[in-house]
Amino acid sequence: MSEHVSIVDHPLVQHKLTLMRDQSTSTAVFRQLLREISQLLAYEVTRGLDMTTKRIQTPMCEMDAPTLAGKKLALISILRAGNGLLDGVLELIPSARVGFVGLYRDEETLQPVQYYFKVPEGLEDRLVIAVDPMLATGNSSVAAIDLLKQAGATNIRFLCLLAAPEGIARMREVHPDVPIVTAAVDERLNEVGYIVPGLGDAGDRMFGTK
Repeated sequence: MSEHVSIVDHPLVQHKLTLMRDQSTSTAVFRQLLREISQLLAYEVTRGLDMTTKRIQTPMCEMDAPTLAGKKLALISILRAGNGLLDGVLELIPSARVGFVGLYRDEETLQPVQYYFKVPEGLEDRLVIAVDPMLATGNSSVAAIDLLKQAGATNIRFLCLLAAPEGIARMREVHPDVPIVTAAVDERLNEVGYIVPGLGDAGDRMFGTK
């Protein structure tokens, strides 16, 4: 789509996303699908990580083998729905450091309200991947990235399941240096700020709440 937005159009990603969109999909199945799809998205968002080599001994001989370079990356969950993506990515990158940004959306103003912030040390030396299933208005995502930059992060990527054009535009306007990786870009937002056709409220569907 653009250098700023990467859409992961792998058949497995798109198939699982369709199952997640279906309103008849149960909470348990929705949660499992989110975990599975997050691993596939993580493969894309970690593309281009810095590499180095180290000397190892295989059963046959010594060799200089490729390995990740630098400090362990940081995964930042934008609460609460971000935890659904976080769990799957952590299975793929279990050594990652983890942080949390607590934001909720005021349903009248659609503006984010912060209630929690705790992140790993040394963000300035880490690749930081912020995760939130839905990039809707973009207000919460922009606020979370603001906080991460204030904490020292300079190399940030944003991973989401679904994005709306309005959210992408907002992110591009405020944080053009933060690439977005998503499974799909939907049509629009409705009058109350939900993605259409979307999949509903990701947090509610994940946790079985209303």
